[in-house]
Amino acid sequence: MLREIQKKPVRRVVGMMSGTSVDGVDAAVVEIGGSAGEPQVKLLAFENQPYPPAVREQIFALFRRETATVDKVGYMNFLLGELYAQSALSAIRKAGLRPEDIDVIGSHGQTIWHEPSPCGKDGYPIRYTVQIGEGSVIAARTGIPTVSDFRVADMAVGGQGAPLVPFSEYLLYRREKETILLQNIGGIGNMTVLPAAAKPEEVYAFDTGPGNMIIDAVVTALSEGRQTFDEGGRLGAGGRVDPELLAQLQQEPYYTRPLPKTTGRELFGEQYTARILEWRRTHPLSDADLVATVTDLTAWSIVDAYERYVHQRYHASEIVVGGGGRYNQTLLGFLKRRFAPRGVAVRTQEDLGWSSDAKEAVAFALLADCCVRERPNTLPSVTGAREAAVMGKLSLPAGREATCI
Repeated sequence: MLREIQKKPVRRVVGMMSGTSVDGVDAAVVEIGGSAGEPQVKLLAFENQPYPPAVREQIFALFRRETATVDKVGYMNFLLGELYAQSALSAIRKAGLRPEDIDVIGSHGQTIWHEPSPCGKDGYPIRYTVQIGEGSVIAARTGIPTVSDFRVADMAVGGQGAPLVPFSEYLLYRREKETILLQNIGGIGNMTVLPAAAKPEEVYAFDTGPGNMIIDAVVTALSEGRQTFDEGGRLGAGGRVDPELLAQLQQEPYYTRPLPKTTGRELFGEQYTARILEWRRTHPLSDADLVATVTDLTAWSIVDAYERYVHQRYHASEIVVGGGGRYNQTLLGFLKRRFAPRGVAVRTQEDLGWSSDAKEAVAFALLADCCVRERPNTLPSVTGAREAAVMGKLSLPAGREATCI
């Protein structure tokens, strides 16, 4: 079966992604053709299936050491497998296809813990990561071979297991005569640097810091849960940035940490937001001003990252923004204001004819396609790994005869 997939000039693949914002499952159905170095990707369908509120609440409990018990992790691993399978089947129907028309599914899963720095405990330089959403359940429910748990293979060879999307960005976005930046703003912000006419080893990427995570958490707290994000950036648009709070938040050591670096909810999660809200209790600030300030923090962190890690080597012509943050018009406005003096244009995925919503799901479709074709799907220059790995664990549906890859 797998050898047959490898021989196909065009494969149909479902890519699925659930990010640090924990807003649901993104599923993209794509056709992949072309060559290994220059794939041709056509988006056939995309949709987001929000997590049920009770499930979202249970996932958030897994981000805390004191509530992430092994029974809860195991249960959620299988429950998310069921939800991802439903999402894949729904997207396939939306594309006007049947499950048997699909060659493979690539599912990132839901990250509940990511520790990219070696701890050195017990005499081994252990890095570890945990993504849940059981691939075997997805394969069993859909009847489609499923690739999941991508990050661990990179970490096994000394990488940080992140970011992974730059691999697909290099294949799809690189230009011969311009250096461009690709900025995803999900829960965490991450930047990919594509130098003009870049070779794979010249690409680098890193997490810039918080994306929507702090904005979402502040809005959720201020509204007592009635809102979970600042839709369109409307609340932040009515406020003014507080320079004192912004200056304090800019002192976070992560911003000056050397590359490669990644971060997540372990740093910028609930405990970080709690400190911001505690500061506000002794410093009168309107809700709108607080949201405006943390929104500008995200914009500042992106521009600071460009100045600190890119500008001395390359001058970028533009930064292309994707992810949920692309819809926050206040955030985009802050970015444009901060990048304008540097001669960097701010554009969106839609300006280039792509989809901000589907971008990461498409990336995991490409990663899965490479896995079943036995091709490395990492950029060691990005993750810090000693060598490129073939990432992903393959789950086969019951009753299918497998040819080992």
